Amino acid sequence: MKIDFADVRRIASDEICIGKGHRYATLVMDLDSGAIIFVGEGKSADSLVPFWKRLGRRRHRIEAVAMDMSSAYISAVRGNLPKADIVFDRFHVVKLMNEKLTTLRRQLFQRATADEKSVLKGSRWLLLKNPENLREDRNEEAHLAATLELNEPLAQAYYLKEELRIFWEHTFRWPAQWFLRSWCERAIATGLKPLRTTAKTLMRLEEGLLNYFEHRISSGPMEGTNNKTKTVQRQAYGIRDREYFELTLYSLHQTKYALVG
Repeated sequence: MKIDFADVRRIASDEICIGKGHRYATLVMDLDSGAIIFVGEGKSADSLVPFWKRLGRRRHRIEAVAMDMSSAYISAVRGNLPKADIVFDRFHVVKLMNEKLTTLRRQLFQRATADEKSVLKGSRWLLLKNPENLREDRNEEAHLAATLELNEPLAQAYYLKEELRIFWEHTFRWPAQWFLRSWCERAIATGLKPLRTTAKTLMRLEEGLLNYFEHRISSGPMEGTNNKTKTVQRQAYGIRDREYFELTLYSLHQTKYALVG
């Protein structure tokens, strides 16, 4: 399918799982039009090689790319889009923090007494939930409070996780930078390895995080496309014709699918 890249300025890249057997495709979206403009095979940086070739000289017009924090993807974008700002997506930063919090909880659970384990059991998803989404009818707020009271390191990690959300609420770049550096210093000061690792990662990738305040983009629109893609797969009872599936992806922004099934 022939794509016109003339007006493409801001893009997002992410991978999706298709079919069974851990098959993946790498998608590139034009964030201004909402259209998928490239579908690559697999989920490695090499999946984007055909995209760079198709862009040709137009690659110099790309202003910003919303993406995850993969080193391979970072190198690929920097090498092929010399004038584009990398914007690390909020979803992937939150995912990283949640993974570290889950790791810490697992470590604490392994060392916990029988009574402590009874409190920690079932708390994994409560720690990852936003406070406003805790359900009263399931007594989730009380369960979370008991979990945090049980262990100070876990409470430190949880409150830092919640505080990190404030980063994207800033209006300007310099206050966000001050906040981020302060957050990282406090995370490192806890002495907890999962938090130290997260803080050092965010410090190393600071520029890409702060670029959000220049472009205000994310790969969030890709999540809507992923949901539509899953719907297409369910309605087709799997993916049998790769070429047809790609054409369907290219037309998703023009088509409305009922999210059923």
